[in-house]
Amino acid sequence: MRRRVAPSASRRLGRRGIRVIGALAIACLAATAASCSGAAPGSGNDSASTGASAAQQGSASSPQPRSSAGVDVAAENAKPGTLAWTVSDSAVGSQDAIEGYTDLASVAPGQSFKLYVSTTAASFTATAYRIGYYGGADATEVWRSPQTRGVHQTAQSFDSSTRTVECDWQPSLTVDPSGWVPGEYLIKLVSSAGRERYVPLVVHSTSTAGKVVILAGITTWQAYNAWGGYSLYHGPDGNYSSRAYAVSFDRPYLDPDEAAGDGLFFPFDQALVSFAEQHGLPVAYETDVELETSPQLFDGARAIVSDGHDEYYSATMRSTMQNARDQQGTNLAFLGANAIFRHIRWASTQLGADRLVICYKDSTVDPIASSNPSDASQDWRYAPDPRPENALTGSFYQCNPVDAAYVVYEPDNWIFAGTGVTQGTSFPGLVGPEYDRVVDIATTPHPIEVLSHSPLTCQNTGSYQESAYYTVPSGAGVFDAGTMRWECALGSECASHFGSAARNFVRQATLNLLTAFAQGPAGKVHPAVDNTAADKVPNGEGLGID
Repeated sequence: MRRRVAPSASRRLGRRGIRVIGALAIACLAATAASCSGAAPGSGNDSASTGASAAQQGSASSPQPRSSAGVDVAAENAKPGTLAWTVSDSAVGSQDAIEGYTDLASVAPGQSFKLYVSTTAASFTATAYRIGYYGGADATEVWRSPQTRGVHQTAQSFDSSTRTVECDWQPSLTVDPSGWVPGEYLIKLVSSAGRERYVPLVVHSTSTAGKVVILAGITTWQAYNAWGGYSLYHGPDGNYSSRAYAVSFDRPYLDPDEAAGDGLFFPFDQALVSFAEQHGLPVAYETDVELETSPQLFDGARAIVSDGHDEYYSATMRSTMQNARDQQGTNLAFLGANAIFRHIRWASTQLGADRLVICYKDSTVDPIASSNPSDASQDWRYAPDPRPENALTGSFYQCNPVDAAYVVYEPDNWIFAGTGVTQGTSFPGLVGPEYDRVVDIATTPHPIEVLSHSPLTCQNTGSYQESAYYTVPSGAGVFDAGTMRWECALGSECASHFGSAARNFVRQATLNLLTAFAQGPAGKVHPAVDNTAADKVPNGEGLGID
């Protein structure tokens, strides 16, 4: 069984294939119905009313309402898990067999949202699953719609000035998520013809004080979304020159590596969510959109944890992260590579504010570059107002694609405690497909401690990957894994690239990191010891190849 389809090798993680269900999940398959049920837990009345037809009206099961102040991780994960949330390769079918999106990518607990579904079948159901650990099953059912009349919806608009595609569909259901606790959710659509796809949703926390915030990088999901033929990377002809300059959340997710509609949830988020809840970390949940729209939600957070690929940031999003670090001592963890690399700005769609991601990737074609250079949408490190990302991340994005061994440089650092590594310990395949390294430029924060020094060749040029940890006067500690495969090594997404030794190393190091970050400003207990002179970090940007 697969958690979603992966019919071809990913250009981002460089992996092919099956997500392995953990041993506990396999045990769950053999367990009794009481211990591993597909039924929604609890009971209650959760309406699912239509935006289009009385034939779609009905009630759906949901858990009893509960406090939305936070996540009781232990109590939540004591609920029965289910494997019914998975989507098999054979169930996906053609693109228009069934697909959908929501009018809100992120909702507060109890905030209703509209679900837009198109299907060629006569009817469909929608079932919401909260992703966590749940004894290794990784999900629990929280809501199920009634059987709903299917409509094949094709209406869409195209803005030729930015090559932006937006759907103009009618809502199929209005969903009341009362009782859904904060977390990352997948809504599984199942047509009466047996076709299946996901619609992702985040129920965001209303307070993150004292919590470790898991941040879903959904602007990056949208950048890669090619529904309608256009993403920020290419047009229908597959060429970069025909790419969109702005992409809309008003459409389903379509990615060649994530055909089941999850966005980039599986390769860059799911393993972190399951890992954090398995270990009982005091988590809160937000998306990077909240960095833009609701900076106050991050007040008092102990840590903000960026997922495996968190590339696209506006000026406000970046300022929210920097203010948390400098003014509140909030720790930051970047569990991938290439973070905060692209400068974006926001605009509205017909469904609301902050649903259009603008990124020209080139100031010479961005129409506001002359009048408002500080908000032009090219890479953060470049003119007209260069602000390299390593001022926040510590390490500096270098190159892709690469597939290399991760080589430990500073084994005595507290993050590596209990891993058994020594200087030179190597984990083949852990570096890739994108990587960062520490460089000697004005924006590099100090003191910064280089933790790995991994030789590699990328695009015929020799270089090094480097994980790093630095601290600032507020006491905040900041960690950058510097490899996109770090987050996925917490689970089985990248299993084909490395063995259990690498996975065990990453899991222990991440547990050390997040446990310490949950206690408060890590730099007060674990100040960074600058070792960049010994490491001979390069002057300038290094490779800087995109």
